[in-house]
Amino acid sequence: MESWALRTKNFVYREHENYSRISGLFNWWDNMEESGDLQRVIFYFLCACYALLSFVALVQLIRIQLRVPEYGWTTQKVFHLMNFLVNGLRAVLFGLYKSVFHIKPKVLEIVLLDLPGLLFFSTYTLLVLFWAEIYHQARSLPTDKLRPTYYIVNGVVYFIQVCIWIYMSSSQSPIAVEAARLFFAVISLCAALGFLVYGGRLFVMLRRFPIESRGRQKKLYEVGCVTGVCCTCFLIRCFMAALSAFDKDADIDVLDHPILNLIYYMALSEKSESQTWLVKRFLWH
Repeated sequence: MESWALRTKNFVYREHENYSRISGLFNWWDNMEESGDLQRVIFYFLCACYALLSFVALVQLIRIQLRVPEYGWTTQKVFHLMNFLVNGLRAVLFGLYKSVFHIKPKVLEIVLLDLPGLLFFSTYTLLVLFWAEIYHQARSLPTDKLRPTYYIVNGVVYFIQVCIWIYMSSSQSPIAVEAARLFFAVISLCAALGFLVYGGRLFVMLRRFPIESRGRQKKLYEVGCVTGVCCTCFLIRCFMAALSAFDKDADIDVLDHPILNLIYYMALSEKSESQTWLVKRFLWH
């Protein structure tokens, strides 16, 4: 009986010790999240990263314009311009994070935080459009409806988002915020499906080319990598947006989650950087 009581006491002690360790870990995380110095370092670091990406996109745009000024605004130039705008806007928002997260009214803060995501969607659906045009031309299919479809889809997305912003400004209901997050989840899922469909079709089409085709292996590798990276990143955006709609603690666009911001946006930065170079090589060679 005494041995059983002793074993029970030891078990309870170990459980209490494990609980204390886990509790201490969560307390450490909370303390780190609430640290003003950590917030400043992380947000300024993200600002520098996105500023660098924006600068790279601008340099590429200038180089292309100087090399072939007679071609006007090609898909290549528009892609780099939009990358410059998206990354530049994010750099400004992270650099002024204190002002952004405390701006009034609240709807203006949400507009500023959502706008880069909309531009990001338009930037990379432009790549889907380009792939769709390549696929349709290779299959001798009509391409005249692809570009208008791109404009219509983006126009509808921006129109719905503006309607959500207007509703948020006139209503204090949390339903509006949830609707905005779910809408971002839906458009991110659609973008992922777009990459999966046309990236997959291009990949299969390239695999059917003769092995001795010049550049076939390189293009096959690039299309596969770009499709996988883009599809994965948009699915992550979809998951995080949907999760934040129902769980406020999962919202990354807040001042109190600098570490989550770092993890999430660095993943997007890596994606944007690798994507820019891969797309540059694929589209224009």
